[in-house]
Amino acid sequence: MHFADPLFLLLLLLIFPLVWYMEWLRRHKRGALRFSDLGRFRKIKPSSSLKKRHIVTFLRMLALALLICAAARPQTSEQMLQANYTEGVDIIVALDCSGSMQAMDLDYRKQNRLDVAKEVTADFIRQRLTDRIGLVVFAGDAYTQCPMTLDHDVLLEILKGVSITMGGTIPDGTAIGLATARALKRLDNSQTKSKIIVLLTDGMNNAGEIDPLQAANIAKIQGVKIYTIGTGSRSGVAPVWVEHPLLGGGWTNQPVELDEKVLSDMADTTGGRYYRAGDQKELKGIFNEIDRLEKTKIEDLGEHRYREMFGYFVAAALLCLLLELILSQTLYRVLP
Repeated sequence: MHFADPLFLLLLLLIFPLVWYMEWLRRHKRGALRFSDLGRFRKIKPSSSLKKRHIVTFLRMLALALLICAAARPQTSEQMLQANYTEGVDIIVALDCSGSMQAMDLDYRKQNRLDVAKEVTADFIRQRLTDRIGLVVFAGDAYTQCPMTLDHDVLLEILKGVSITMGGTIPDGTAIGLATARALKRLDNSQTKSKIIVLLTDGMNNAGEIDPLQAANIAKIQGVKIYTIGTGSRSGVAPVWVEHPLLGGGWTNQPVELDEKVLSDMADTTGGRYYRAGDQKELKGIFNEIDRLEKTKIEDLGEHRYREMFGYFVAAALLCLLLELILSQTLYRVLP
């Protein structure tokens, strides 16, 4: 056992002078009753309970000593524990929300590409407990939807609100280079050693003023890995549900226009990887592989854990005071 604030223990030195002073007061205390002759009273032998009255004083002093010890914060050192020192990974997910993400080929005619991507991305976020993760959405332009944060609950709520072209607030198109630049801007001040961008798209760069490979070269200079994911059916066409104002809704096929070479070159330039996801199962497997590749670094450090014991001292002091009160009013009561 040791004390976190040992200076309080110096107060224990005052207890013995205090005991002496209280005893002096007791002996010189003037009686409340007056007698002309005390001779006959001196012949009376003191009872055993009177002889033991010092127990009351002892209990009071013991309570005071225990309270002083409690103020010094006694602690016990438990066994050496292994503490995990974590160095998180800073991650930006760049998510394509262009009109072509309405295609329903990843989860055939049940969910569109964007909804599948949001679902798989959410699972990925939940696995990265110690990492700061941010979200960039892009179509014909790119915007930071959520800066990097450890508050993944907030991030997941924001992710839920992502929609095709964000409800028309983003022009349609696919600005891959601009999305990468936006993500790099968010990672620019990061102090962590591991920084990655996970970019998911189903098209080719046809918007924005920044070339994707130029953005990839900047990422390489900044030490940022880019993992690119191309989504879309390998058959070359994807089903899309189209609403017609007169004829009603119906299925139509749209071509899959995916620039795999650019996505692959971006990943290779930065030391990342390019993946192709033809369906929901493949997309889940890709995110799981990225999760395995980019693991948070953990260092085991020996750590002492201390258990606070002041509560026991306070409880013992209160018990002593209670016992002192009971005894002083019963067995060792002194008449005035």
